[in-house]
Order: sequence, then C-alpha cells, then structure tokens
Amino acid sequence: MKTSILGLIRLCRPANLPTAMADILAGAAISGLSFGILFEEYFSFNFSLNAFLLVLASVFLYAGGVVLNDVFDLKLDVKERPERPIPRGIVSLRTAAVFGTFLLLSGIIMAFLVNHLAGIVAFVLALTIILYDAVSKKYEILGPLNMGVCRALNLILGMSIYGEILSWKLAIIPLIYIYAITLISRGEVHGDNKKNIIRAAILYAAVIFLVFITIANTGLKWSALACLGFFAFLIMGSLVKAFRKNSPKNIKKAVITGVLSIIVLDATFVMAYDTWMFGLIVLLLLPVSMLMAKIFAVT
Repeated sequence: MKTSILGLIRLCRPANLPTAMADILAGAAISGLSFGILFEEYFSFNFSLNAFLLVLASVFLYAGGVVLNDVFDLKLDVKERPERPIPRGIVSLRTAAVFGTFLLLSGIIMAFLVNHLAGIVAFVLALTIILYDAVSKKYEILGPLNMGVCRALNLILGMSIYGEILSWKLAIIPLIYIYAITLISRGEVHGDNKKNIIRAAILYAAVIFLVFITIANTGLKWSALACLGFFAFLIMGSLVKAFRKNSPKNIKKAVITGVLSIIVLDATFVMAYDTWMFGLIVLLLLPVSMLMAKIFAVT
C-alpha cells in the first residue's frame, strides 16, 4: 500500500509542482495582487484565499497532466523508462488514469470557486493538457507548441484572480520558453540534438529580451533586473554545457535546469510588477524544487 502511494506521488512529479505555483503568483502579481494585500495591515482575506485556491488548482492541473502523460506513454516507457511507476507495476494503468482524471477535475472545480473566468481558463487548460498527453507530443512542432500553450494558460490562470485578464500578451513569454525546453528534451534519451539546442538558444535569447522590455515598461527595477540576470545565467549555462558535450546526461540536466528556472522567470515578473519581497517569496520556491528534484524525477 505504501509503495503504491509513493508511486502515485512520483507520478505527480513533486519537484515540478512549485513551478506551477510560481506561475500563479506571477500572473496574480501582474494583475495587481501585491505583497501588501497578502501580508500587511490591509490584509484582504478574499483575495488571499483566491490566490491559495488558484495555486492549488494549478498544482492539481499540473499533477493530473503529468500523471496522464505517463498513462498515455506506457508502451514507450516500457522500452525507454522502465523505472517509472506504471511500467514497474507499482501503480496500475487504471489507477493512474483515474487518479490523473480526478486531479484535473479537482483543479477545474477549485478554479471555479475563485470566479467563472478562472474556471473557464482552467477547463481550457485541462483540455490543452489532455491534447498534449494524448496526441500532439508525437509531432515535432505541434508538441512543443502545445506544451508552451499549457504553460501560458497557467500564467493566465493566475491573471484571472480578479475576474479579468488585462495583460494576456505576456503569456507569449512562457509559451516561447517552454517551446524551447521541449525542443531540448527531444534528445534526452538518445542525445545528438545540437540543432534543437541552437534553436532553443535563440528562443531563450528572445525570452530574455522580452522580459527585459517588460521590466523596462514597469519602471526598470534593479531587483527584477538582477533576477533576470540570474535566470539568464542558469538557462544559458546549462545549454552551453549540453551543446559542448551533447550527451543524454547533459541534455537532461539542461531540461531540468530549464524547468526549475521557470520559478526564477516568475519571480522576475513579480519583482517587476510588485516588490522584491513578494518576488523573494516566489524565488524561495526554487530551493524547495531543487531539493525535491534530488528525490523525485523532473522529466
């Protein structure tokens, strides 16, 4: 029984879940949720509760998506990743399918508890997740694009906290970023993906430039610029290593670094739109995620 529960936890990719939380906090900050609203004298219980519900909704949606991803990937994982819970028989295919569906539905319900717009965004996100898991990931262009749309919708889910979405165009940034990471991951098993790494480097540079423009438009805060520099150092450093030695091991490290660095990207958004204190709270999710990455698989 304990083994089965641990298997279900592993299927949820715990190390990745803080990145989903960070998306929500970034989207909410972009829409006006502030450090003050969460923690100071004019504490607003409703908005803090809504932020908490959206964070939970995002975590459930993400977890449901990765669980169902392993459900659809069973035949491939038997050959390439036999150590995963379903191929090893730790969790049955039926149990995983029911569990993943339950998580997705729970995420949608939690979002609807915040407001109707958030619920609709969560519903569309769930459909997009299923589309990726079941169909689009098999295609070279559509798969990474679909994955990017999932992450963009997660940021928009955070933006929906006040019942309207005013800065939806910023969602193009995580879309491009996740597209790049998904390109890199195509060589995770067999290596030899230098062409995709070059493409990813170009997309990374575009992301860094777009975030810099965003920071400039919000007042060029030094905390946000410093966070952006840290983000650029993390993602580009791992990419250079994967290019120089194009092995599955280095490619996997680049993918893991890219995924976990989403937290740094989100912290940059928060610092640009609110204060360094709120951004630091988001940034502190990074060591939590890194610690869990030593125990649970990220990819």
